[in-house]
Amino acid sequence: MRQIPFNQFALTGNELKYIEQAIHSDQIAADGLFSKRCQTLLETELNANKVLLTSSGTAALEMAAILANIKPGDEVIMPSYTFVSTANAFVSRGGRCVFVDIRPDTQNINEQLIEQAISDKTVAIVPVHYAGISCDMNIIMGLAQKYNLLVIEDAAHGLFSDYQGQALGTIGDIGCFSFHETKNYSCGEGGAIVLNNKGFVERAEIIREKGTDRSKFFRGEVDKYTWKDIGSSFLMSELQAAFLYANLEQAQKIKEKRCAIWSAYYQALKPLENKGLISLPVIPDSCEQNGHIFYLKTQSAEIRDQLLAYLKQNKVHAVFHYLPLHNTEMGKQHGEFIGNDQHTLETSRLIVRLPLYFSLQDAEVKHITKTIESFYA
Repeated sequence: MRQIPFNQFALTGNELKYIEQAIHSDQIAADGLFSKRCQTLLETELNANKVLLTSSGTAALEMAAILANIKPGDEVIMPSYTFVSTANAFVSRGGRCVFVDIRPDTQNINEQLIEQAISDKTVAIVPVHYAGISCDMNIIMGLAQKYNLLVIEDAAHGLFSDYQGQALGTIGDIGCFSFHETKNYSCGEGGAIVLNNKGFVERAEIIREKGTDRSKFFRGEVDKYTWKDIGSSFLMSELQAAFLYANLEQAQKIKEKRCAIWSAYYQALKPLENKGLISLPVIPDSCEQNGHIFYLKTQSAEIRDQLLAYLKQNKVHAVFHYLPLHNTEMGKQHGEFIGNDQHTLETSRLIVRLPLYFSLQDAEVKHITKTIESFYA
C-alpha cells in the first residue's frame, strides 16, 4: 500500500487541453473565454443571479465585506470554528467579529444562539457551511429580515450542496466559494462571489477591477474607464479558469465519486459509533451534501492524537482541523465570544478528517477503515 495523502486535486482529463487553448487565445489575463464559461456554468447550475470568479475564496469574502460597507466598529456574527479568512475579511475593514458556539451534530453555527449576539452595531451574519452541510438557513434568513441584516454565506466547502433544494451560496445576499486545491473543484487558488442581491452587481464589478469601471469599458458601455470606488485586483487568470472549467464540466462525476467514498467511510465506521467509540457526521434531512469532508470525532483529545499517529504509522495522512479563532490573540483583539463555548473547542480537540478526493481508490478507503478498526480493537 502506498502512502495515502490527505488530499489530491481532481484531474478530469481536459485541464492541459484547455490551458493550451487559453494560451493560444491571446488572453491569459482575466475575463476571457474560460472565465465566462465558468461563470455561465455556475450561474446555470446554481440558478444564481450573478457569479464572478475571484483570485481566491478569501478575495470573495473581502469583496463581500466591501459591498457590505463594513466600517470600524461594525459587528459581524460568525462561528469561531472556521478558517481565518472568514474573520479577516471583515476585520481588515475595521469590523469586529462576534463569535457564537456551534452545533455538535453539524459543526455549523448554532442558529439558536445568533439572536442573543445581535446588537445595534450588527451589520451581517456569516454562516459557514462546514463540510458542505448547510446551516439552518430558514432561521438565519428570518433573523436577518427581522433585524435588517445582510447574510453573507461562506460556502467555501459548499459548492453543489443544497438546503431544501436551493444551492448553498445562493440563499443569502452574497455567497462565497473557494477553488483552492483542497476543495472538490479547484484550480490551485481561486474563488467566486455570488451576487444574489442584484443591487450589488454593478459595484462588485468595479471593486473586482481595482475600483474601476473597466468591465463596462470592455463591454463597450463606456468610452473610457476610470477610478470609481475602492477595490483591488480580485481577478482569476484565464489559465486558472481553464483548469477550473475542466473540473466544473465534470462536477457531477466528481460529486458522485466523493459522495460514494463518504458513504463507504460511514458504513464501515458505523459499528464503531454504535459501540460509543466515535461520533460520525450528521446530515439533516433538509440538506444534500457534496462529499467535501469526512470526519469523525473521538472520545478525547488524547485518543485523537493517538489515532492520528497510528494512521500515520500505517501510511495514512489524516489531519485535524480549525483551532478556534476566539482563542487566538487576534481573535481576542478583534472579536468576542457570546455565550458559553460548549462545543467549539471540544470539536477542535476531537475531530479527525480522513482522506477524501476524486482519485482515492476503493482499496485505499478499505485500508483506512480497517486501520481505524485495528486501532480501536
